[in-house]
Amino acid sequence: SQPWPGPQPQPEPLAPSPARETWAGKYEFLLSCLGYCVGLGNVWRFPYLCYRNGGGVFLIPYFIMLLVTGLPLFLMELSLGQYGAAGPITVWKCCPLLKGVGVAMLIVSSLVSLYYNVIIAWALYYLGSSFQSPLPWSCNAPANAELCQVGDPPCDIWGPVLGGKLWGQQVLGVTHSSGLGDPGAVRWPLALCLLVAWTLVFLCMLKGIRSSGKVVYVTATFPYLVLLILIVQGAMLDGSLDGVRFYLSSDWRRLRSAQVWSDAASQVFYSLGIGFGGLLSMASYNKFDNNVIRDTLIITMGNCFTSFFAGFAIFSVLGHMALRKRVPVGSVASSGPGLAFVAYPEALSLLPGSPFWSILFFLMLLTLGVDTLFGNIEGITTAILDEFPALRDWRRKTALLGGLCIGFYLLGLLLVTQGGIFWFTLIDTYSTGFGLIIVALFMCLGIAFCYGVDQFCRDIVDMICRCPPWCSHVLGYFRLCWSFFTPCLLL
Repeated sequence: SQPWPGPQPQPEPLAPSPARETWAGKYEFLLSCLGYCVGLGNVWRFPYLCYRNGGGVFLIPYFIMLLVTGLPLFLMELSLGQYGAAGPITVWKCCPLLKGVGVAMLIVSSLVSLYYNVIIAWALYYLGSSFQSPLPWSCNAPANAELCQVGDPPCDIWGPVLGGKLWGQQVLGVTHSSGLGDPGAVRWPLALCLLVAWTLVFLCMLKGIRSSGKVVYVTATFPYLVLLILIVQGAMLDGSLDGVRFYLSSDWRRLRSAQVWSDAASQVFYSLGIGFGGLLSMASYNKFDNNVIRDTLIITMGNCFTSFFAGFAIFSVLGHMALRKRVPVGSVASSGPGLAFVAYPEALSLLPGSPFWSILFFLMLLTLGVDTLFGNIEGITTAILDEFPALRDWRRKTALLGGLCIGFYLLGLLLVTQGGIFWFTLIDTYSTGFGLIIVALFMCLGIAFCYGVDQFCRDIVDMICRCPPWCSHVLGYFRLCWSFFTPCLLL
């Protein structure tokens, strides 16, 4: 195999095509990558995994997996994109045998984009419902008067029933479907929210990285502001310390469980966005001499600390809810959509000024989801544009983006039917699990043993130019991981 052409002159194309864009500024790339990595999983999955797998002890396998698999693969994907200046498929011109890895990235990214925007549609639905007082899932709502009777037992205990009722019946309509073979009718309020979500993505990405790079200044920083506000508010609530104590309580025996290490590895993969092609595509718009090692450390560490501190915002409020309901914290903690759309909204409904806190929370979910979707759609469009350079004309590129958004919207209507949650769970389970590991494994093996790990390291040094001593030492560690540790753990 041959090294990439890199910055060397390319043969003249048969027809002229617009030059490749580059990021307008360094912070646009960093914020885009950080927004892409810091997604819904940081808020609704990591804190739950942390408490379920031994509390603070879970950080040990998490950071080990991060150092041995997450960081090396993250740097590999950024370096591939930046040196090759191409998308997930075209970048494998260095080793055409591995072009299928890029195709697999495109398939995984498409499947994730299909269902991920449905989550954004749910967030939009709840955001719109939050502009009511009292909140529709609270005990004081008129629609819940028959179920919530003040007395014994207290009204507070009905929160999960109300949240589950709104989620299962009014939002999903799942009570009218028996399974995958019975999708039922389209939930038109959700279909409208899904249309708004795809329209938002289309408008924000209309000018490629030139427009999305500006949007991320808001969408990538707003969640941090909300998390900080929620942490401060949570710290002032009765019972918040019980929730935080429950979140961080250490059970050292859990380290002997293989499931703990498996959960740590899956969380590292999912939260860093490895194997989707989004990182590779965004890095392809970097300047050739950008320091990818520095960027890798900044983005991955920022992602990890966001996950950790999100747990304080979640469990401080859940601790208050457990105190109000006079039950253990573990009985109100959950993961995934159950946390974001049932447990946590119900906890927020117990706070003074609950509509305000609910609006903030669902705005945060909206921006977290949109940022991640930017990266996925960027990976898909970049792959297509690099394979067909004639489409880089602004009108054709706009038509391509519009066609993708319309296509994903029409396919996504299946996921907002009465039985859509079954299809959502199916795609979520099988698109981001084993498939991602296979993609990452072949990417790592292909670079290490087909292209050559020594050549790959030289390419990185060529990009960094004046490689600082610390970069050389770190690169030596990554070389060892790519050659041995990372492939072994993936196997």
